Amino acid sequence: MDSDFEQIYMEYYESIYKYLLTITKNSHLAEEITQETFYKALVNIKKYNPDYKMLTWLCTIAKNIYYSTYEKNKRYVALTDEYVKENDIINQLISNEKSEELLKAVHELEEQYKEVFILRVYGELSFKQIGNIFSKTESWARVTYYRSKLKIKEKLDEKRM
Repeated sequence: MDSDFEQIYMEYYESIYKYLLTITKNSHLAEEITQETFYKALVNIKKYNPDYKMLTWLCTIAKNIYYSTYEKNKRYVALTDEYVKENDIINQLISNEKSEELLKAVHELEEQYKEVFILRVYGELSFKQIGNIFSKTESWARVTYYRSKLKIKEKLDEKRM
């Protein structure tokens, strides 16, 4: 049975991941739910009804996990949406300002703000990863990043005046 399930995993992994990426708009969340989907499918494989397509069954499991994750983590999903909006702001800053001015503003930040900003924007690390690097919490990383953006914006506004 293990080799049969391995075949199912190999055949449907990409489809389930892309399906979840479409609904979540977040690669990390899609990856986590994809893994959980196959775990639940393995645990419940005896309940699978062969009258239905395997892909349909897996998508149903994935969708149910997504909805339960969404309900449990409404705050997380809201923060994910906020992250997308924040990145749009950063991209606007980069496109509206000369790169040199932005880099000077980042360079003038206190060390922890500078490092968190660089790790998030240029290193594309998650807040959890940044928190781990500094031996702090994910929330600390999130707040520090937000404050660094405010400080950069202030510095750029000062230079415009």
